[in-house]
Amino acid sequence: MLYLAQVHRNQFLDQFQLKLLARQEAENIWATIPEETCILLGKGNTLNEKLLVLVELSSTGEIERIEEATNWILEIVDKYLTSGITPEFLRQEAERAEQWRQDLTLQNQDLARRSLELEARREQIQALEESLMREKQDENKPNS
Repeated sequence: MLYLAQVHRNQFLDQFQLKLLARQEAENIWATIPEETCILLGKGNTLNEKLLVLVELSSTGEIERIEEATNWILEIVDKYLTSGITPEFLRQEAERAEQWRQDLTLQNQDLARRSLELEARREQIQALEESLMREKQDENKPNS
């Protein structure tokens, strides 16, 4: 699983550790990690303190890959923040989409109601036509 982490120095153990900040839930969906979770890097690993990194962990919690997050963050800035896509903008768009969905549902219900009304009127007209035909046939019958 992929995580965004920050490098910290563990003074007590005199080692660097990764403080996990967020984890990837799906391709473009991330969740912050509210509780403080740290992973020791070991004596041989030295990274700059406060550096943001992407770290891939195995299912057992072992570090499989670490890479600096600068390019990834710049890609996010370029993709989302330079075009004015903000959380507020996304919230407004979600509200607009929900309003459209509700409007379409109401329109669909109205069309279904109108369709039923038209069907009922068609049946009434058909019944009247049949009634007129019977009356006409009755008038045309010779009285015995």
